[in-house]
Parts: sequence; structure tokens; C-alpha cells
Amino acid sequence: METGQGAAGVDVAADLVREHDRDRYVATLFAPEARRPALLALYAFNVEVSRVREAVSEPLPGEMRLQYWRDLLAGDAMEASGHPVAAALGAAIARYRLPRSALLDLIEARTFDLYDDPMPSIGDLEGYAGETSSALMRLASLILADGADPGGADAVGHAGVAYAIVGLLRALPWTTARGQVFLPADLMARHGLTRAMVLARDAGEPLRAVLADLRGLARRHLGQAEAAADAAGPAVRGAIVPAALVEPYLRKLEAASSNPFQTPAELSPLRRFLTLWLASRRAR
Repeated sequence: METGQGAAGVDVAADLVREHDRDRYVATLFAPEARRPALLALYAFNVEVSRVREAVSEPLPGEMRLQYWRDLLAGDAMEASGHPVAAALGAAIARYRLPRSALLDLIEARTFDLYDDPMPSIGDLEGYAGETSSALMRLASLILADGADPGGADAVGHAGVAYAIVGLLRALPWTTARGQVFLPADLMARHGLTRAMVLARDAGEPLRAVLADLRGLARRHLGQAEAAADAAGPAVRGAIVPAALVEPYLRKLEAASSNPFQTPAELSPLRRFLTLWLASRRAR
């Protein structure tokens, strides 16, 4: 049972994840009750760092916010920091022996979000996804395994990349509106697509071809994740439950492929709930 600031932090974390990361919030509902506070703390930390770009108008204040989290992770007093999410995360790190290096790497990867630099290549996109989405699944698997190493690196690695790619495709209307292009430059060049065309919201054949290739890439990673999960334990399968939404999201994206700058592809609350519930049952 969490006490003091840790307990208050879990409540704040739950509210934050419920509002800003509904997929992971619903997935957490099907996790063992004793593990939910730590999962929510982990996901709330991710919400905090992933939304920094939305909270600042220039990179420097964003760098300062990320540095705040680096400093907290480098110290030994997260629970006494006064920040409710930090308190909850500190308790989770201590309880489940979570590696702080993975959290620091996630922050470092999120620094990319503060700038409008191009994503150089497909490999860079996969690396970014691995240090963010896959890392979260890896840390979640440690929590679900009660701090032991559950293995399953291939499953969480591929599942995280697939889920992240779908997330970036769904976020295309938002990211382009703020001047960001997460589409890999090498893939864009292959199809004759330029950054200017993307930011001008030119939904012509070059963009459709790039997005189709990325959907295919997400499906390949999802297939590899599913194959690897067959040999993994329940902690790993439980950690990758959010990846069950990849294929439904991809079908929504394909249905809207004629105009990918429309409202991002969404699933109904019932469809999301049932998909994640079924995935959680298969994970046992």
C-alpha cells in the first residue's frame, strides 16, 4: 500500500494518464491491482515529458523542463520533491528496481520533440520509438514481473515500435500544425515528398505512399512482436497489451488515407475497452 506523498502521487498520476493517455490507462485497469500504482506512475511520467512541447513556445523552456526530470532522476529524493508524479515514480523505482538509465534515455529521446529537425531515416524513427514506447513496455514488464527480469526484449521492442509508429501517424494533424514532420527523410525522398509539401498539407500521392509504407512497417513490427510474445512470459505479454490497438488503428488510418490531415483516427471507448480486455486475457 502506498502512503504519504506516494499515495497522493498515484491519484494525480491516475488522473493524468486517464486524461492524456487513454489507451495505457484502460490497459492498466486489467493489470494486477497491486501493480497498477507503479504502472500509472510510469505512464504519468511519460505524459509529463511527452507533452513538454505542447506546454512551451520555444525549445529553451522545454529543455529546462526536461532537465528538471533529469535532475530528479539523478538524485535520491524523488518522493520528497514535492512533485506528486515524481513521488509516485520514485516509489515505483524503489519498489521494482526500475533502471533509471532507461528513463533518462527516454527523456533524451524526447528532446527531439522540442525542435523542428527532420527525422533523418527509418532507422532513426525506429530508434526513437524504441527509446520511448518500447522502453515504457520494458519498464512495465519489470513492474509486472515484480522487479525480476522477465526477458522478452524482442516482444517489447517490436511492439513498442509498432505502437509508436501508429501514434505518430494518428498525430499527423497535430504535429504538422506545429511545424513538425516525423516522417523519415529517406522515405520521403524515395517517394518525392518534401517537408514543405507535408506542412502545406498536400495530401497527394507522394504523402499517401509514404504513409502506406509506414503502416506496412508498423504491421511488420507488430507481427514480429506477436511471434516473439508466444515464447514470452505473462509479464511481457501483459506489458505489450496496448499494442493490441495497432491493427484497429491502422484500419482507421487506411479508411482516412485520402485525407490524413483530418481528425486523428480514434476508436470508440467500447471498442478500445474490449480490444484491450481480450488482449489482457490472452496475456495470462
